[in-house]
Order: sequence, then structure tokens, then C-alpha cells
Amino acid sequence: MPSPFPGMDPYLENSTMWSTLHHSLITYIRDALQPKLRPNYNARIEERVFVEESPQTFYPDVALLKPDLPGVHEVATLEKTATEVVVRNPAEIILFPTDYREPFIEIRHASGQVITVIEVLSPANKTGEGCRQYRRKQEKVLNSQAHLVEIDLWSQGEFTVACADPMSAEPARHPALPPSRYLICVSRATRRSRAEAYPLKLQEALPAFRIPLKAPDADVVLNLQAVFEKCYENGGYADLINYKDAPPAPLTEEEEKWVKETILKV
Repeated sequence: MPSPFPGMDPYLENSTMWSTLHHSLITYIRDALQPKLRPNYNARIEERVFVEESPQTFYPDVALLKPDLPGVHEVATLEKTATEVVVRNPAEIILFPTDYREPFIEIRHASGQVITVIEVLSPANKTGEGCRQYRRKQEKVLNSQAHLVEIDLWSQGEFTVACADPMSAEPARHPALPPSRYLICVSRATRRSRAEAYPLKLQEALPAFRIPLKAPDADVVLNLQAVFEKCYENGGYADLINYKDAPPAPLTEEEEKWVKETILKV
């Protein structure tokens, strides 16, 4: 069953679902591009270690699997005595490290040169120390000979992609861009002063857009909507989401009205 939304589904802007969606997007974008790139190029999934030092985190430090309920105990009798000892049941947890690995895609030429970096932004890239770490990585790419493609399908947090306002002290949305919920930015190494922006509203499908390669080779096209639909179907999100509830990500008044009339039909 497909998502009821024409494009990105705001019900997936939830830390419990985003991690798997993020990995799926990276994998399926690589898979969609690979046949168009070979044999002169190869799309590779790379990882960077992200360390969250901010008190606000978007991924859990621990996951509670089974609570220790009050009054639920086992009674054990010590050998050769009549003494009863109450043995308390533990709460079972999985511990997550404070640092985790975040995937991205590199398109490499057959010579080994990195031609294009594709980032799918996550919540950790848009707040606190994670945002600062991402911007440092972004700056390195922008100062290199590699193209940078940024796909931001998380509507919350700070503005981070390279479509920035040059007059702002901090990275901010360029004033020429119309309001949008999501944003794709393509920065070509051959013309850094002219970024290609794809502002996206909740009410529209995700675009098919061009991924730049090494001149004189032609761009390849990525159909992001088709990638998202594969992620949604294979992730079984239709079984996990209750669309009668409010989405985890805040909606504008316009978006809320549209969701009620079009998606919820109330």
C-alpha cells in the first residue's frame, strides 16, 4: 500500500522511523543511479562517524524492551535453609553508543576521483553539534572539485543545505527561494555561485532531477519519488502508521487544512 501523500510523508518525520528510512533512501538512491553510471562511474555508500555532544538528541541512547513492573518478583529459596530471598526481575535494555555511523553516497570516476557527493540530511545534521559537524563536512566539499547534492526531507531544525543567503552571518534560506517544507540543493563544482534549488511543498510529489558528473559527461536523472515509494513499500510503513493521529512533525495552517481535507477526508 502506498503512502497517502503525493510526496514525502510527514508521518515519517519521527525519530523511531527516520533511521531506517534514511538508510533505505541512501541504498535505493545508489541502486537507482548505479546502472546509469557504470562502467565509467561507480556509486558507493560511505559512512561518517557522527558524535552527538548536544543535550538534545534525535536518536535514543537506550531502548526499553521490558519494564520491571512493581510487585512482579520471583521467590527463591536458599538451599538447606528456609530463608526466602526475593529475586527482582531486571529491566532489559539495549544500549546505543553516543556516536553512530551516518551513510552518504559518493559517485567516483573509474580513476578513483570523487565526482559527486550525495547527502540525505537527517535530524542530527540540523541541530547542535551534529549541525556544526555537518557544516564542516559541507564546507570541505564546497571547497573541493566535487559536486554536492543535498536532499532535505526533514522539515524541522536549522537550515543546513548550501542554498544559503550570502548576506546572512549564519547559513539561512536564500531570500529568492519561495516558502517550502522540504528542499533539494545541487551545487555544481563548476559554478558554486549558482546553486540549483528544488523547494518542495507537502502537497506535491518529489521531483526527478539531474545529478551532475564529470564534464563532458551528461548528467544522470534521479527519480526521487520512485525511490521514496520503494522505501515506503519495502519498509512496511503502512502497517506502522496510524494516519488518524496527528503527524509527529508540526504542520502549517495551510498544510493542516489540506491534510484534513485531502488525506484524512474530514
